[in-house]
Formats: sequence, C-alpha cells, structure tokens
Amino acid sequence: MTTILFELGTEELPPKNLKTLRDALKNSVGTLLNDQNISFDDIHAFAAPRRLALTITGVGEFQPDRIETKKGPSVKAAFDDAGNLTRAGQGFLQGLNATGRNLSVKDLGRIADKKGEYIAYDLTIKGEKITDLMPNILQKALDDLPIAKRMRSGIDRHEFIRPVHWIVLMSDDVVIEATIQGHKTGNQSRGHRYHSPDFFAIDHADHYENLLKNHHVIADFDQRQADILAQVKTLADDVNGTAIMPQELLDEVTALVDLPVALRASFPERFLAVPQEALISTMQADQKYFCLTDQAGKLMPHFIFISNINSKDSAQIITGNEKVVRPRLSDAEFFFLQDQKQPLFELNHHLKTQIFQDKLGTLWEKSERIANLAAHIADQIGANTDAAYRAGLLSKCDLASRLVGEFPELQGIAGTYYARLNDEPDVVADAIEEQYLPKFSGDKLPATHVGVALALADRLDTLVGIFGIGEIPSGSKDPFSLRRASIGILRILIEKRLRVSLSHLVKQALMGYGDILENIDQTLTEVMEFINARYRAMYSEQGVLVDTIQAVQAVQTDVPMDFDERIQAVTAFRLLPQAAILAENNKRVANILAKAGTVQGDVTPQNLIEPAEQALYQAIESAKVSVQPLHNHGDYQGILTTLVSLSEPLTQFFDHVMVNADDETLKQNRLALLSQVRKLFLSVADIGLLQS
Repeated sequence: MTTILFELGTEELPPKNLKTLRDALKNSVGTLLNDQNISFDDIHAFAAPRRLALTITGVGEFQPDRIETKKGPSVKAAFDDAGNLTRAGQGFLQGLNATGRNLSVKDLGRIADKKGEYIAYDLTIKGEKITDLMPNILQKALDDLPIAKRMRSGIDRHEFIRPVHWIVLMSDDVVIEATIQGHKTGNQSRGHRYHSPDFFAIDHADHYENLLKNHHVIADFDQRQADILAQVKTLADDVNGTAIMPQELLDEVTALVDLPVALRASFPERFLAVPQEALISTMQADQKYFCLTDQAGKLMPHFIFISNINSKDSAQIITGNEKVVRPRLSDAEFFFLQDQKQPLFELNHHLKTQIFQDKLGTLWEKSERIANLAAHIADQIGANTDAAYRAGLLSKCDLASRLVGEFPELQGIAGTYYARLNDEPDVVADAIEEQYLPKFSGDKLPATHVGVALALADRLDTLVGIFGIGEIPSGSKDPFSLRRASIGILRILIEKRLRVSLSHLVKQALMGYGDILENIDQTLTEVMEFINARYRAMYSEQGVLVDTIQAVQAVQTDVPMDFDERIQAVTAFRLLPQAAILAENNKRVANILAKAGTVQGDVTPQNLIEPAEQALYQAIESAKVSVQPLHNHGDYQGILTTLVSLSEPLTQFFDHVMVNADDETLKQNRLALLSQVRKLFLSVADIGLLQS
C-alpha cells in the first residue's frame, strides 16, 4: 500500500475561498476514487495561501478486476430453428473475439429480464494501474472545483482561479509523470515566500507536511487556525482581554498566512469615545484585526493581528500596523463628531429627499408611518405609546448620518448613540437599535416592549407597501428581504408571547399608506398568505414534521402565538399510542363529510339506534364538557389529550355502524354525529392530515 501526494502550487489563492476549495477538492477526489473502485484508507487535505494539496494513504497498485456482463441479441434472434447462430449471434461472438479472445458458442451464457431472454458473456476487465488513473482523476477534480471565474496566465490556455506555478504528484518516493493544468509533474515544491523562497525536493509523500514545516509553511489549514487561536488567547490574556474572533474573519486570516505569528498593538484611548461598533467594523473589515474587549464587553485600546513573517524585530511590525490603523479610526471619529453638530431629529429633514421606494415615497414618510403604527402596536401589547411614536420618528434618522454613510452596518446602532447624546429616554434609544432585530436566523429579538413595537412596525410597513405595488417576491428574487422580515414578525410575536391578531396588524399597516395603495383587500390577502407560508420554513428548521405544520395551518388561526401553541400540542399528541388510529379515523371522517356535502341539522339522540353510535354520542357529549374550560384557557394539548377518549368509541362506530344507511334520517343523524367529532378536533388542528 502506498501514499499518493498531490500538490498544486499557485499564486496566492483568494482567502475567502480557500477553505471551500480545500473541502471541494477532497470531496471530489474521494468521490472519483470510489467511482473508479479504488480503495484507500484516508484523504488528508492541505490548504495554504500558495497551495492546495492532498495525501491519499493506503492506496493499492491496481484497481480490482471487475466482471462486466455483455448483453447480446435475444435468444430467438441469436439462434435459428436448428440451434445454430444466426447472423446476429455470430456478430455478437465476433465482437467479443475482436480483442484476441477465442470464444465459441459454448462460452456464451444467457440472461433474462422482463422483456425476455438474451445471450450474454461475463467479461473480466482487468484493473488499471492506479498511478495511470490518478492524473485524470485529479484534473477532473480541479475542473469541477466551485470557481465562479477562472483566469488564464500569459500564453498558457489552462484556466484556474490563480496562475499555477508547479505540480507535485508522487507515489511514495516516485514521481508519477503526467501533465496537469499544463504543467509537468515533479517532486519540487516551495516553502514560505520570504523565509524559504527556493524550490526544494520532496523525498517521500509521507514526509510532505514535515518538510513544509521545515520550510516555514504550516500546510494544514486546521493546524494553522489552532495555532492562531492559541497565540491570540495568550496575548489577550496578558491584558485581561477577550478577543472578538468571528469564524468568517478567523477563516480568512488563516487563509492569508503560511506561518502565523500573532502580535498585539494599541491605538490611542481617545478613539474609544467613538461607537465601538464602528471601530470594530473598520479594524475587522479593512485590516483583518482581532479586537479586544474587557470583562464588561467594552472595547479595549488594543488589537491583535497575524503576521506572515517571523521577524527578528517585531516592534517595527507593530509600529507599522499602529500607524496604518490610526487614520482609519480617525475617519470614524471625524464622522462621529460631524454628526453631533446637529440634533438627531434634524437629520430627519435630510430623509425628505431620500427615496424609500419610487412608488412609496421618502424615508421621512416611512418614518411617519412607522411612528403611528408603532404607537398602535405599543397600545396593543401594553407598551409606552408616546415612546414608541418618538422612536418611530427617530428610527431612520441615522440613515442620513455620515457615520452610517461610511459604515452602513451601523444603521440603528449609530442612531442609538446619537439618541443618548441628545438625552432621549433610554427606552427610545434602545428601540432605535432593536428595530432591526432579528437580523438573521437565530438572532436575538428586541429586549424592550417599545423595541418590539418598532421592529414589528418597520417590517409590516415594508411588507404591505411592497406587496401593495405588486412587487411580490418570486423564486430567489427578494430584494427587500420580505421572507426574512415575515419570519422576524412571526418570531417576535411567538417568542415574546404576544397574543395579537396578525391580520389586524396588517390592516393597520395598510391604513398608514392612505390613498397611495390600491386593491387593499387583495393586498391584505396576499400579505397574510405570504406570512403564513413562512411557518413551514420556520418550524421545519426546528425539526417539526411537515404534516404537523399542515395540520395546524388547516385551521387558519390568525394569531401566531396561538399557532405555536397548536404546533406544540399536535407534536405532543403524536407521541400518544392512540394518535395513529385517531389520525386515520379523522381522515375517514373528513372524507365521508366531504362526499356528503352540507350536513343538515344537529344530532337527534332518539335516532341513534346502534349501541356503537350511542356510545360515540355519549363520549362526544362528555368530551364537550371537559374541553370547554380548556378552550377558554387555550390549553390545546389538554384538549387533544381529552379527545383521546374518542379513540375507542370512534373505532367501534366505524366497525359496527353503516353511515350511509338507506334510511335518510339515520344517515343524516350519523353524518351530524361525525360532524361533531370533526368540529371537536378542528378546534385544535386537522388531525386527519397527520401521516402514520
């Protein structure tokens, strides 16, 4: 068994794509090896700024031989009446012998399928030498890498994400001679661009990783990242700080260096007066620095950066980075101070010329609509209406600020800072930032009631406005992120336990547009359908079964919190031993009633002549008494648990009673009985939609 080494040496690869390229190359080669029936023990993938590499261990010398059945003409077509080969049969035999075999009719076998019986021959195909197959496998894997835009370098017509400079392909200590990406393979690799720039020979595939370490390259991406984490933690601990290390930034920094050397630098403390989000944003996005916070979560005047050079004079590198970061922090400071030359509310006047959407007016008009809607929602949920109205008026002011103009990701955050500087109440200032929560799946929700009102108002105003002008999202096109906004609305109403009618909120949002929108009723219907359609995605992500969601959607509840309570109730109901038979019987009830059409009248007890229907009637009447107080408290789980008592009577009813009796009076009475069963269950969900 041997080890195969493949290394692709390039110019510096795009850091944001390096990890993806590594994983894709590994997965693709693994799949291709399996397709070729080539066994191996493991594939280890390497990725560094100037290389992608693989070591494949436990590889044999040859593919295993395989049997391939060659199918010929049908037996009837292959033989004549005397049992001799026809032209068709002879042609099949000659084809088999064309490659040097000396087969006769006695060597032929037969196979059969649905269409008939055929002559055949089991052909043994000898496995190829694996080193002969590897170049094509690797080239195919490179061609299949997820590269959005490939490039050519100079006169070389081979395309890749960056110019290729060398290729290593070895089986143990022997070079597998081939041409990949237009380069002849060899055993020559290169180390660190500055510490070890010359080519060096790889003596054995198993020594690859250690040889690169000797030449100042840590080829293993995960090992480099672990080194960075350890070094950063040590430097942060030295000043009692905690490093902010988003995974995306950490991956990018790992992809930028061959030999990570963490260094800590500082910036003047006066910059801490600037919103720390702005400082963090510019240091992360522009400089790829790891910022430090204290135990209270406040930004410290220190940052850690990762150098790709193990310098003898690290102080110069630290000084250089400090010089570079100061102008960027000064820019943030300048914008912050300039914005403070006028009150936050004054920035609202600039919104009168900023368009929210061509047909829906300006951001100033949107702010007014949001303010009125937020105040109404605040009244519904018991929040401070005056604070909600004020927060709505100020909610979009920071979009006209210079700080947000430079750092768009600070919308809301900047407004909160300016509101506090203007001595706005804390509840108003907090709400300005919270209006954008949740920003993504799983993100935190607004913490304050006023923030909740503002977050709902902002999303609802956008939803009804965009739907009102006919710009309904289709396919993957959703420029206003209306799907995310809808899920945000549902999450807030459900997780904040707000028993509020969704259609009422949508109607109120529509009223805010006055005469701007036409077809109000149609817009209301479309918006409600759109938001309700988001339940499936939201609950599926939580692991709720699709038929559970459909069962609750069938009852068309208008209150998201109520919808959630029904989901929890049906989920618990499914765990009961009687759930499957009750679901099946409910489905049967629904089908019978659907075919019967309108059921006339109520149940007449005197017309219940069969013991099974009498028992079902008594069970229904008893269930009604037990269910009523549970319904008053919205205890849907308790309702379904109570209705389990109908399982046996309903089963006995179907076993012993003919619903569609010849006597029309009996038939209608039994349909009315089943209608009551269905009504009881539909008070929670359509249980008949559950799959066993």
